[in-house]
Amino acid sequence: MDAKHDVVDLLRELAELTILDEGSPQAFRVRAYENAMRAVEATSDDISAMSESQLTKLDGVGKSTAKKIRTYLDTGRLDKLDQLRAAYPPSVVELSQIPGIGPKAVKKLRTELGIESVADLRAALDAQKVRTLSGFGAKKEEKIKEAIRRLGLGKQRRTSIAKAMPIAQRLVDTLKAREDVLDAAYCGSLRRFRETIGDLDIVVATEGDPKPIMDWLVGLNMVDQVLVHGDKKTSVSTRKGLQIDLRVVAPSQLGAAMLYFTGSKAHNIKLRQRALARGWTLNEYALEETETKAIIAAETESAIYEALGLRFIPPELREDNGEIEAAEEDRLPAGVAADQVRGDLHVHTDLSGDGRSPLADMVEAARARGYAYLAITEHAEDIPLQGVLREKLAAQRKQIDALEGEDMTILHGAELNIGKDGGLDYDHDFRMSLDWCLASIHTHFDLSREAQTARVIKAMEDPAVNMIGHLTARTIAKRPPIELDIDAILEAAERTGTALEVNCGLPRLDVSVDILRRARDREVVFIMTSDAHHHRELNRMDWGRLHCHRAWLDPDRIANTWDRDRFLRWARQKRDAVS
Repeated sequence: MDAKHDVVDLLRELAELTILDEGSPQAFRVRAYENAMRAVEATSDDISAMSESQLTKLDGVGKSTAKKIRTYLDTGRLDKLDQLRAAYPPSVVELSQIPGIGPKAVKKLRTELGIESVADLRAALDAQKVRTLSGFGAKKEEKIKEAIRRLGLGKQRRTSIAKAMPIAQRLVDTLKAREDVLDAAYCGSLRRFRETIGDLDIVVATEGDPKPIMDWLVGLNMVDQVLVHGDKKTSVSTRKGLQIDLRVVAPSQLGAAMLYFTGSKAHNIKLRQRALARGWTLNEYALEETETKAIIAAETESAIYEALGLRFIPPELREDNGEIEAAEEDRLPAGVAADQVRGDLHVHTDLSGDGRSPLADMVEAARARGYAYLAITEHAEDIPLQGVLREKLAAQRKQIDALEGEDMTILHGAELNIGKDGGLDYDHDFRMSLDWCLASIHTHFDLSREAQTARVIKAMEDPAVNMIGHLTARTIAKRPPIELDIDAILEAAERTGTALEVNCGLPRLDVSVDILRRARDREVVFIMTSDAHHHRELNRMDWGRLHCHRAWLDPDRIANTWDRDRFLRWARQKRDAVS
């Protein structure tokens, strides 16, 4: 693994544990670690070669943090981190991820009730002990129980795709760079683009000795425990509780291994049944003649599917959802190709409180992707610490006009906050003066199903609102989706001509695959967006393409696959109807 990513991981973990140690995400040390993390992420210099004084020249890295970075790079350890890990083991960190339980609440639960895990908390909730603590009460106790239930905590530990994907990509990229590795790929539920994964499967092809590859995995800084250390398979557990299973195969077996370890189980069973019907056997090594053991196909997945009389089935479709029958009949759904995405309609700049790239950088990055249209959508004024007052938002118009060209239309917009009763930021006339508005829920996540549905529909009915952003307001494995009457929402989207966002950020992937499938027979318009807060995050759109394909969504249902004229005509319809 490269030094830069190791240091980013170090600083992220220091920040997370220091929040618990100091009882606040706004503590000075927390902000220092977070600022340093962003600085390291942004630099293109070789972190491993930088001295302490050179590190302090990075904007956001102080002397104390620079010393910690250098110590960690030189020794692979940091006493401060070891102390924090001992004080706040993973089971305690998991408590802090439950909605309604902040760092101060974690401390109170530990000191007054001896709670050290989700299992402990569940027992205390069942015994109605939590409500006896000051600041809790019966109502909060019930909300915590519901959050645990909806997040599925306390059961088999699963890792969100947002946390697993970067680890998988870095491991695979590092493996591919090795001279003794011919190819490598992550498989399992992550390759099928599931929202959470139980463990991370990686398959490596090599012609050489697998031992050095296995030893490399065992020696990584992230490894907490070695579960299996063999020639064909090595399994480790990270400090965050993610199990990584590494398997080494011959290059001639790579396709069969990737197919087998990608799954799903039900998909693989149907493939094996097709093989058996032909007198063949399909396993992790090859598709072969059962009696003679002659190899029919093994090196590539495509060759195996072809031998079984099927078109290649992309991994995100392998869920026993009729994909094998569709492949047999040549009616697999078409995914959205990268060059079909014509624009991005949810982008923030550093004018928003949490944005990190200037407007010009965002526009340049969008042009580099070949976009024909782009919406700049700063957070509106009612979002604390992040919102933009109307005077500053109005002033941004001139900057946008100066950057627009014939190649790309830039829409001046805003991300409005949907209030508790469905109210929106700014006044009606100001909202209507903007080219594009999306409206999103950022607060009041615990309202009733009826109240949540009503506030979203009221926002849809506003003529300035083109799109509802991240509809369920979920953060995968961290914050459960709000309760909504989805059928009523889809009906209102049709009636008002309001699009629903497919937020392509891995922490959200909102709307979900389930909602996309439920809308398949309705005339609801969807829009994939990056929700980028930095110009590098525009590439999130690639995750959205997989997400929509997994739902079998027709690309023409996604408005930002339309050409510029068609999209702009559609975007103006709702406003023109009331003007």
